[in-house]
Parts: sequence; structure tokens; C-alpha cells
Amino acid sequence: MNATAALERFDNHWSYAEEVEVLTFDLNGETFALEAAIVQEILDLLPETAVPGSQPFVASVINFRGKVIPLADLRLAFGMEAAEATIDSRFIVIEINLQGEPTLVGLRTDKVNEVTTLAKTASEAPPSVGMRWRADYINCLVKRGGEFIILPNLQAIFSTRYDAAGAVN
Repeated sequence: MNATAALERFDNHWSYAEEVEVLTFDLNGETFALEAAIVQEILDLLPETAVPGSQPFVASVINFRGKVIPLADLRLAFGMEAAEATIDSRFIVIEINLQGEPTLVGLRTDKVNEVTTLAKTASEAPPSVGMRWRADYINCLVKRGGEFIILPNLQAIFSTRYDAAGAVN
């Protein structure tokens, strides 16, 4: 991805406000955030059903209010090692548009932290050099205290894993 495309994606993310309310969570010692508006619910761990032949990124489904929804492991999307669940592990159920359809997806987390507000002035586009993750998987980094909060680009993550049949894999 070139720097112009990264900057455009970054600007589009903040186009509607100077601040955004987010839910922060941890994955492998890193802090990530999702816009609170897309979060449907935070769940304790539920029984999972493995989906034979699926990709490791979305290898199981869960029952959410009578609906079967895919359970995604963002650790694997970012090239991290899978991890065993702990007492702090949670699922975050989000609704995102995939190919024009509102779609419920569960996300594994190591720990859910808080709902907070992040300011555009504290955010930066991901650097084009030195990132260990795909730059198009990150909307922006936000400085808070001495750490960075990563806002993932869920559209890019899920669209690259969306097959021609229209199912998350």
C-alpha cells in the first residue's frame, strides 16, 4: 500500500468527528480499539463449534441470540500466535458491512479494557516502514500516555478473507 492510500484511509476514518468513542481490548500485549458504535455485546466465553475446512482466522462459530455467527481471531490476522483462553478472555460481537450486508461477527480478545474517547489530534497513519503487520490492516495509531492504541481496519481484514460464495472464511 502506498503512503497516499494509507493517508486517505486514515483521513476517512476521522472524517466525521474530531473524537471517536471506542472500546479498547488487548491482544498479545497490544492494545486495540473498535468504534463503540459497531459493538453489539461483550460476551464471556461460549461453546464454539469448529467449522471443518475453514481458514484458521475464522475456524469456528458461536450461537449469539439464536444466530450462528463466525468467530474471528484477530491474532491470526495480524500474524500472532494463537493463545489459550484465560479468565480475562472475552468475545466482542460487532456488526460490520461486508459486501453491502450488515454482518455479525464475534472477535476473540485476551481482555476487554474500557470504553474511552480518542482524539483525532493524537492519531497518526501507520508508518510505511518498520511495521510488523500489514499496513492496510491498520486504520491508525493513537498515542495515549506512553503507549499506542491500534485501530484495526476491519473492512480490509475481512474483505481479504471473504470468499466468492459470500462467507467469511
